[in-house]
Amino acid sequence: METTQPLVSDDAQALEAWYAFPAPAVTQQLDVNPERGLSEGQAAQRLATAGPNRLEEEEDEPFWEELLEELREPLILLLVGTGVLYALWGELFDALVIFAVILTVAGVEILNESRARRAIAALRELAEPTTTVLRDGELRELAVEKLVPGDIIRLEAGRRVPADARLLTAASLAVDESPLTGESVPVDKLADLTLPRATPLAERHNMLYTGTVVTRGRGRAVVVATAWATELGQIAEAARRVKPPRTPLQVAMEQLSHSLVWVALGLSVIVPLLAWLLGGQPLRQMILTGLSLAFATIPEEMPIIITMVLALGGYRLSRRHAIVKQLRAVETLGAITVIATDKTGTLTENQMEVSTFYPASARDRLLEIGVLVNNASPGSVGDPLESALLRAAEAAGMDVNQVRHAFPLQVEFPFDSDRKMMTAVYEREGTLWVGSKGAPEAIIARAHHSCLKDSVQTLGEAERQALLEQAAQLAAAGLRVLALAEKCMPAGPLARERAESNLTLVGLVGLADPPRPAVPAALAEAQAAGIRSLMITGDHPLTAAAIARAVGLNGAGRVLTGSELADLPDDALRDVVKEVSVYARTTPADKLRLVRALHADGQRVAVTGDGVNDAPALAAADIGVAMGETGTDVAREAADMVLADDNYATIITAIEEGRVLFENLQKAVAYYLAVKVGLVLSTLIPVLLAVPVPFAPIQIILMELFMDLAASAAFIIEPSEGDLMRRPPRDPQQPFLDRAMVTRIMTGGLSLFAGVSLAYLVTWYTGRELVHAQTVAFVTWFIGHVFLAMNMRTEREPLLRHGLLSNRLINFWAAAALAFVALVTLVPPARALVKTAALSGPDWALAIGSALVSTFWMEVRKWIPVPWRNRTG
Repeated sequence: METTQPLVSDDAQALEAWYAFPAPAVTQQLDVNPERGLSEGQAAQRLATAGPNRLEEEEDEPFWEELLEELREPLILLLVGTGVLYALWGELFDALVIFAVILTVAGVEILNESRARRAIAALRELAEPTTTVLRDGELRELAVEKLVPGDIIRLEAGRRVPADARLLTAASLAVDESPLTGESVPVDKLADLTLPRATPLAERHNMLYTGTVVTRGRGRAVVVATAWATELGQIAEAARRVKPPRTPLQVAMEQLSHSLVWVALGLSVIVPLLAWLLGGQPLRQMILTGLSLAFATIPEEMPIIITMVLALGGYRLSRRHAIVKQLRAVETLGAITVIATDKTGTLTENQMEVSTFYPASARDRLLEIGVLVNNASPGSVGDPLESALLRAAEAAGMDVNQVRHAFPLQVEFPFDSDRKMMTAVYEREGTLWVGSKGAPEAIIARAHHSCLKDSVQTLGEAERQALLEQAAQLAAAGLRVLALAEKCMPAGPLARERAESNLTLVGLVGLADPPRPAVPAALAEAQAAGIRSLMITGDHPLTAAAIARAVGLNGAGRVLTGSELADLPDDALRDVVKEVSVYARTTPADKLRLVRALHADGQRVAVTGDGVNDAPALAAADIGVAMGETGTDVAREAADMVLADDNYATIITAIEEGRVLFENLQKAVAYYLAVKVGLVLSTLIPVLLAVPVPFAPIQIILMELFMDLAASAAFIIEPSEGDLMRRPPRDPQQPFLDRAMVTRIMTGGLSLFAGVSLAYLVTWYTGRELVHAQTVAFVTWFIGHVFLAMNMRTEREPLLRHGLLSNRLINFWAAAALAFVALVTLVPPARALVKTAALSGPDWALAIGSALVSTFWMEVRKWIPVPWRNRTG
């Protein structure tokens, strides 16, 4: 065969007929040792040539293009028009100031959107699936996008095929290729085939293709094509740009913004028109005021605020080991009322260690079966239970690789939740040796003999019952119990039923998996937050009960099994789920039924899962939570959130973070709208009194810049109030702008309006010049809107108790706003720019006093205990 470069990055080589050559020839052509894989140096060179293994090529938009795009926004164009009118009417200096503001506003918007994009991109990168790769002789988990041609990958049930690959070894391997071929039945795969070049895609049984899913068995393969060079890449669209769908909250806020636009536009026309008609104000000045009011009062940033809070909040969650795949999950987290969790690895350490052999004399034989009926690799990744068996064998002096390679593996029947067992068949000197391991009741039911007393004996009903009782005693001590069996049979059909019947029981193995230390406190925190926790496990009922008691799970006294669930009709199950919190020996179908029963009871459910068959329950849940360490790709794909550490406590952390994010979002929007209400009323009331408007157009534009900065950035990092996790979950049916929030908006807006109007009207009616009165109003508004932001940081907890300086970003913004006020009133050139005047001591006292009194009554109110104030939101 002609030698080619060991890279696959162009179309010609992507379509190479790898299936037409024996596996050794393929690895030779790709210049890789199948026993050691590529070196890191080789992989780095190939990655640089072939590029990342992904179909989306994200390109950052140049800053100048983003700026031009931002300048085409209607609100920015409105401001440009205002600047042009200033220039045409001879106010060139004011026009320059406005254009400087335009660049500042556009820059802030670009910065905010860039932060949100970076956060979403970081989440996408964190959520990238991984695959098991052989590099430098060691198996390791690697991000799929880092795969290169020549990589040796390991294949397991439930994992997505990460690239086009030629099989090297396969044991009972079957792959769902429906995403590529449309064939609904999984396809059996064989490594030792050499096929004709004309073989159609659907019949290439020695090949694997990216995007397909391993449904059964295991194997090894060598990557032959990545990214656009794969079969999927060849048929993909030339450019794929997938934008994440908008969340329900984003849609609702966008609709609200569109509604408020007309209100804002109407007021921006009515206020100047009334000022011209009733107060005799100059028409030219009123046109500029109207344009400035429209710019300041239209709530165009609201969808951006929502996106920023959700995206940056999602990234913050990822730093606490909870990776949200969809922004809607951030919305939903705060409404969860029930967590249905697995036991192993979630409530427990997932660090299984063999602790007991029964009988003790059968230790070596039990360990040998445990090594042979096993998919894990020594010292590397794999199922924790299987890895524990390998570690125990190595500790007993066994050479695991020698035991495995002594005889050829003929077929493997992987574990599934229905059989609750796994079986491997090896050829031994002309006969077939069968080894099985699994749940004691499953193995014992298929065993007709035992060798527990150093001789093979028939297994009668009494002996079966005694063995089940022994397993129950081990399980009651909190151990995970496995039964192991074997037999020899003559060569013949390798059917599963034939292999798994008439077994000889060798003994039991007990494995310990201690509870995670953080789980009891997390369960208590969940209970205090009004969140109920359920344990749904495939483990023994006694083991489940022991772990439930150890972690303090409520309702640990009663355990319901999968068989008992099967006997309950749906209406009875709805009543049972209200009382029972521990479910054992369950199947993924049982988990799905429980989720539906909880939904029928009106609960909002988070479900954890890691297997292929968990996907329906994960998809049906309000929040599907996949395991990042032990979960399958199928589970991760079906889930809304991935736990990077598989820890129950992380779910509680994520729920708390979700509550904080949602509450901060409400605070940001409430403040944002309250300030706009305050601005409109502060302008409208003087007009109705036939008094000049209290702000110059340039002042209104600058006020808008500062109010947007606070709402879109400062509230995002606000710490949670102390009682947040002692309150019930919010009702997801409750509108975002509920009565309590509308009340906060109106009271905040009226408070700011009252302070500004008092200071302005007192100054005006005492005979001061308009520019002086407008300066007092401007200063009062600036100080008042800072005070209002401080007061609206908390809803229930007094600010002093919450931490006056706990939000560094809002403190920086407040300092900048007050420094700006000092600049434009104390420095003559700045006064000329912003149309302000120098203020006297009494003027400052009036402005500060009005702002303080009109807003800090809110803080006083928080010190007064009022039971009905606490919302269930």
